[in-house]
Amino acid sequence: MSAMKEILTERLLLHELHDNDHEFIFKLVNSPRWLGFIGDRNIRTLEDAITYVKKIIDNPQVRYWTVRQRTDAQPVGIITLVKRDYLDYYDIGFAFLAEYTGKGYSFEATTSILDALPEQVMMDKLLAITTEDNSRSIRLLEKLGFSYEGILNEGGKTYVKYALSSDRAEIGKLTRSFFSLFDNTSGEPDLRRIFKMCTSSAGIIKQTGRHSEIYSLESFVEPRRKILTDGTLQQFTEFEIDHETKITGNIAQRYSKFRKKGLMHGNVFEGSGHKLFHFVKNGDGWKIAHVVWEDGDHNA
Repeated sequence: MSAMKEILTERLLLHELHDNDHEFIFKLVNSPRWLGFIGDRNIRTLEDAITYVKKIIDNPQVRYWTVRQRTDAQPVGIITLVKRDYLDYYDIGFAFLAEYTGKGYSFEATTSILDALPEQVMMDKLLAITTEDNSRSIRLLEKLGFSYEGILNEGGKTYVKYALSSDRAEIGKLTRSFFSLFDNTSGEPDLRRIFKMCTSSAGIIKQTGRHSEIYSLESFVEPRRKILTDGTLQQFTEFEIDHETKITGNIAQRYSKFRKKGLMHGNVFEGSGHKLFHFVKNGDGWKIAHVVWEDGDHNA
């Protein structure tokens, strides 16, 4: 597997495990949650941690990413990718210090890795295993789009096994790429990317009450390019916070809840809404065929 560069998210910095991460790894693998849900690695000294880290780095079947806060470079957790002998596909995992749980860091970091993984890693699916009593990990896996596959007994322990299909992973990545189109927090966005994400005849509809605004890709892009580059809308970002995806053959539908925030005419604003995506799978993979969205929280 080829090396992956540093990954930046809104709040986090991820980089592949390095020799000088051994002090953090020592703290993490001896934390109560690691010992309770993952197991004792018998790392008793910093020298043990140095050996452990080197073993991971030297193993081509294992990849660890250290997750840090962007604000202060404080390490908070890890994301792991392992090809285990007893599993047919790669297994992704995550572990964070207790004081950094409940902040959405695990979801943010794991999603960024899922979006960066090469196709040869995904193959047909990606797996994740955890203990039956690790309800926090199970909820996160389900939020990431993983589905329950059954019980696994290995090494005298019982695990629950979850899987993320390559189709579901690609649709998730495509959806997040669509939301990121309009992000101008790091400079002028490249809205032309929308033409690679969508079918040539894709339509976009904005629903406001009972009024519909219907766009082609061309008519949709230009007014948004203007407000995102002329100073009207600054530091803008929008992101998915919940979703439900259904796939049938080569067609799919994804319901998304999203939030957005930025500066409109210099004034801080935040909002939320709903998007409904339709997808089709052709020779180039999954493409967006249709998008309908409505701002604000509505019950009907």
